[in-house]
Amino acid sequence: MAAVLVVVIVAAGGSIYAVMQMSPNAPYEYVRSIGQRGSQEGQFQYVEDFAIDSRGYLYVTDALNSNVQVFRSDGTFDSSFAGKGPGDEHMAKPEGIAIAPDGHIFVADSLSGVIKKFTSEGAHVLTFSGLGDQPGKTSESEFTDFGTNGLLYVPEAGNNRISVFNQAGEFQFTFGGYGSEDGELNRPEAAKCNSQGLVFVSDLGNHRVQVFSAEGEFIRKWGTEGHEPGQFRKPSGLAIDRDDNVYVCEIGNNRVQKFDKDGTFICMWGSQGKDPGEFGNLHGIIVDGDGNVYVADTANHRVQMFRPRGEK
Repeated sequence: MAAVLVVVIVAAGGSIYAVMQMSPNAPYEYVRSIGQRGSQEGQFQYVEDFAIDSRGYLYVTDALNSNVQVFRSDGTFDSSFAGKGPGDEHMAKPEGIAIAPDGHIFVADSLSGVIKKFTSEGAHVLTFSGLGDQPGKTSESEFTDFGTNGLLYVPEAGNNRISVFNQAGEFQFTFGGYGSEDGELNRPEAAKCNSQGLVFVSDLGNHRVQVFSAEGEFIRKWGTEGHEPGQFRKPSGLAIDRDDNVYVCEIGNNRVQKFDKDGTFICMWGSQGKDPGEFGNLHGIIVDGDGNVYVADTANHRVQMFRPRGEK
């Protein structure tokens, strides 16, 4: 990868600030990385997924440190909650995270099957669901989101389905089921909702993205296994921006692809490696209100931030 590193500053907590040119034609440019390997403030063991609150603060789940860390919009560490322990406020393997319209934070624990609700300050409020395949239980819950209807959509890699709950933790319905036909799923990794209420699912084992109505009815799909634009190898994280464009991370291709709301390919960036703009074992992704993209570069124990080229 051809790159010119302009400046690097390592701040307390392991945040690395830099600006570089990845390539003359790259659609997004690298801004900074947050984190390095470790268990201290601002460090990660296994980055999973993200949420952004009304302040623009970034919430990051870490499956091995068992916590949620919060970073200010400039990338500096703010606070953390959950973490290992026996109490209700603790978690075993947090992965999915979503913030409700009223500011409450919902975190899905992939190992125990429970979903926990916290205040905006990280205080425990409620625990619901649990491990299993019965309605209302979950198995290997992944990257969650709230729909425009206020419901929480929880993809389950272990049960090959999407389970839906209200904000009181009450089970509503499921959709999906194992298979490769339209509407069927094979280890869904993310379920994210756009402004029209549609639910976009990264169907990891089937190497595709599927789109459902808020009620779980299949609408359309795109993608086949491969490395060409519009193809996928193990799509994992998925994000939707303010214009309803769709961003998909791929574990197998170590890249990010961007599509319009109908699934038409727009651009892509990234490759395997450890340098800025390179990735390993990509997981979650999120886009903030300014169009900045945050990527869970899990194998490199960091979050990378990008912005559309030419924007400051």
